[in-house]
Amino acid sequence: MEKVIIIRYCELYLKGKNRGFFERQFAINIERALKGLRHELRRRSGRYLVEAFDAQEIDEIVNRLKKVFGIHTLSVALKVKSDMDNIYHAAEQVAPQSGTFKVETHRADKTFPLNSMQISAEIGGRLLDKFSGLSVDVHEPQNTVFVDVREDGTSLVFGSFIKGADGMPVGSAGKGLLLISGGIDSPVAGHMIAKRGMAIECVHFHSYPYTNLQAKEKVIKLASILSEYTCGTTVNVVKVTHIQEEIHKKCNGEYMVTLLRRFMMRIAERVAKSRGAQCIITGESLGQVASQTIEGMASSNSVIEDLPVLRPLCGFDKNEIIARSKEIGTYDTSILPYEDCCTVFLPKHPVTRPKIEDVLAEEAKLDVEALISEAMQTLEVVEL
Repeated sequence: MEKVIIIRYCELYLKGKNRGFFERQFAINIERALKGLRHELRRRSGRYLVEAFDAQEIDEIVNRLKKVFGIHTLSVALKVKSDMDNIYHAAEQVAPQSGTFKVETHRADKTFPLNSMQISAEIGGRLLDKFSGLSVDVHEPQNTVFVDVREDGTSLVFGSFIKGADGMPVGSAGKGLLLISGGIDSPVAGHMIAKRGMAIECVHFHSYPYTNLQAKEKVIKLASILSEYTCGTTVNVVKVTHIQEEIHKKCNGEYMVTLLRRFMMRIAERVAKSRGAQCIITGESLGQVASQTIEGMASSNSVIEDLPVLRPLCGFDKNEIIARSKEIGTYDTSILPYEDCCTVFLPKHPVTRPKIEDVLAEEAKLDVEALISEAMQTLEVVEL
């Protein structure tokens, strides 16, 4: 009798002739997640088994696997040779000793002498004889003992399903560059796009010395948490202090945020192209703050030359974003009180519906290309 972990995937089975590509990426991501832990990963007819691991590390293995996109459910199971005595002894370990229960059997091995209903009836009867506190309820049992008789002569016996991260394997849908700040929204946006199979790199803009080094460390921590879902990531750190100072010195202060966002998008596109990313991802939510009106977004988008801009949170309200932030484990870090660059020189009344002709008139007061070139020279790459 061996303890194993069953991994079931979700959308991969729909991929037809391309399924092999997705399954290979899926297996690579599982191996990355379990790096440093003793284990063997085996494919078994539409599912994977993690075997030969240290039993003391099972909780760590499960916790890591729960963050791998593409996994629908997990089960910790007992693997035995397929005969009724072995299956019963495993069921005895899985079953509760009191309350209501049922046995549910899936028989993939059609050569096994008993069918699914017969297996369930016999195992259930033996468990009733063993545990006097048990009773059968086939409609709404408090517990279920699952028996999976496989084609390779082994059976898997388990008692529960653990929810996985769902989605598609990271790396199966290209690569994007996430604008990550120290706030709540951007890590959630990155998580949502990674769930659809996109590998994520990050770019962070800072305004040292107006913002302190702790603000930068906070962002690195957020990216590190995100990297647990994305099989690692890279943070490209760019200093924009000089850009903000020039805008503050030469332009109408009400346009500070609008102009800064345009610089960020230009720089992000250059970083994305240099890093092989195929799109830009932001955490903007329509109408949440002054710069996130449709006019503000149009102003930001207008400076992008080639790449699409993805805004996965555009239709979410703040409470929905906060709930997702808590689910993925970034919320507590996001609310730490360190300012990001967008709070530097923040006007009392920022323009909320910028007209593009007015934005261009303000921007004409700046040497845009020189400021971008200077910012690119500050680029620091942090591998996580």
